[in-house]
Amino acid sequence: MIPSSVARRYARALLSLGLEEGRPEQYGDELEQVLETIRANRELRILLENPGYSLPDRQGAIDALASALGLSPLSVNFLRLLLERQRIGDLAQIARIYRAMVDQQAGRIRATVTSARPLGDDQTDRLRDAIGRMTGRSVVLESQTDSSLIGGVVAQVGTTLLDGSLRTQLERLRQELKNAPL
Repeated sequence: MIPSSVARRYARALLSLGLEEGRPEQYGDELEQVLETIRANRELRILLENPGYSLPDRQGAIDALASALGLSPLSVNFLRLLLERQRIGDLAQIARIYRAMVDQQAGRIRATVTSARPLGDDQTDRLRDAIGRMTGRSVVLESQTDSSLIGGVVAQVGTTLLDGSLRTQLERLRQELKNAPL
């Protein structure tokens, strides 16, 4: 894993080009597509990340991947640069930082909401609106389920954790009862 400052430089360089061309969202989406494909294909990941394979073989894999996914020339050149500099294994970190920079540029924030059961569209919209009011930004909301929560929700907004789960409330009550004078 490369230091985040190095990943930030790669992400910043790509963002600069994306803003210049007016397509930062597209490049972020393409990076995500590439990551999903690499994660889903173990052989491809090994080929790209292993310097034991020749650079032309690895570049051929990038070209085939780019053709299959219909990547823009800029994304292909970026991937080739990462490959040449032995940074392709750090693509996930670079993509994560890139997405955060694009979100900041667009005035968005990403949040993850975990609940005991899948949330309905109305509940998701209300949570998105509440988080948006709290942060003053538009919200990209991802929903997850975790049956161990019993009820309620846990929201991760940036580095802030908002825990309104029944499990946590019961734990607090248990601690209060345990520490109460007799």
